[in-house]
Amino acid sequence: MFGWIARIIMIVAGVVTGLFMARDAPLFGVVQTMVMLLLIAVAVTALAFWPESRPFGRRRDR
Repeated sequence: MFGWIARIIMIVAGVVTGLFMARDAPLFGVVQTMVMLLLIAVAVTALAFWPESRPFGRRRDR
């Protein structure tokens, strides 16, 4: 399961990197890895703050 998620993130990172760099550039792999790490950081941040994005009226108090 984690392999599929990593593969999808790498494909997206490759597409984004391909928009800005040539695929035969020497640093393509390095930039692709940096974009992948940025995408993972954005996804983790979005998941971490997901409960905070609810409207205050719907929040259950404990």
